[in-house]
Amino acid sequence: MRKSLVFIALSLLCACGPRGGGSVSDAPARRDFPSVEIPSMYTDPLQRAGYAADRFWDRFTDTSKVYLCDSVTVNGVPVAAVESQMGLFASLLGELPPDEGAKAVIRLYDRSDAFARKYPDSNVFDELGRLTRHYLYDPNSPVRNEDLYYFFVERLGRSDLVDNGYRAGYAWDARKCSLNRTGTPATDFAFTDTRGRIRTLYGIQAEYTVLIFGNPGCKACREIMEDMESTPEVAALIDAGRLKVVDVYIDQDIDDWKAHIPEYPAAWINGYDHRYAIRTDILYNVRGIPSIYLLDAEKTVLQKDTTPEKLLTALANL
Repeated sequence: MRKSLVFIALSLLCACGPRGGGSVSDAPARRDFPSVEIPSMYTDPLQRAGYAADRFWDRFTDTSKVYLCDSVTVNGVPVAAVESQMGLFASLLGELPPDEGAKAVIRLYDRSDAFARKYPDSNVFDELGRLTRHYLYDPNSPVRNEDLYYFFVERLGRSDLVDNGYRAGYAWDARKCSLNRTGTPATDFAFTDTRGRIRTLYGIQAEYTVLIFGNPGCKACREIMEDMESTPEVAALIDAGRLKVVDVYIDQDIDDWKAHIPEYPAAWINGYDHRYAIRTDILYNVRGIPSIYLLDAEKTVLQKDTTPEKLLTALANL
């Protein structure tokens, strides 16, 4: 499945758009999105994906000319087309090793920054920032990735191209994105389970832990619960004791949570945040429910705020 996604993405990326060059005065008002061209020497799918992601925005942000920028056009390309390309870019990032994805996001920021400094009246910097946030940080985005968005928003938080008020907001987002990053130890916390016992995340002993921040009655929470229960590989991991599922309620209507206890799978460890610390102390950046993490035996984060599809694929491969 991984290779097929890469092939699909690269087949779309290899189309040739109009080349850059010339001066501002002879630049046409509108154009198609200038797609990246991958040299034929790159034959391995992941190498091609890495090359494409790293240079995805180079021709669009070429500073040798500027195109029309208005409410429906970004540097000559219709807004809808730029948004579609950002969706493709974000999907492509998910196919890459984390360091390559980070490199591509940093390059996107640096090139949009350079373009804005040469053409301060263009909308390239603002629109690319808006779309990056939409795809990598919106809790409803299927290709969201806080780890990668961090590299973009951290730079926004200290950029002199951003108004002071917004800069502080971006810096705050960067701080939240830095919490519990993939490859780092998850933050420990205490919770009360269904029997009234105080437990801790690190007190859960298992080869793998699925940590879910959910709400009773949440449709998406119910769906992931049903998907996990109906996946034989997940059931086998739980039965063998290799996997523990910890579902923690982090809001304040404890009576409502208690009323829904019978709906949770008996094999799961269910509880609530009796100190309300997850939200008040911002131990985790929970922006949408459910928020799902996959942890290893040492509670290192393997997947952060992941999608049900990515989680189930990872568990099936264990």
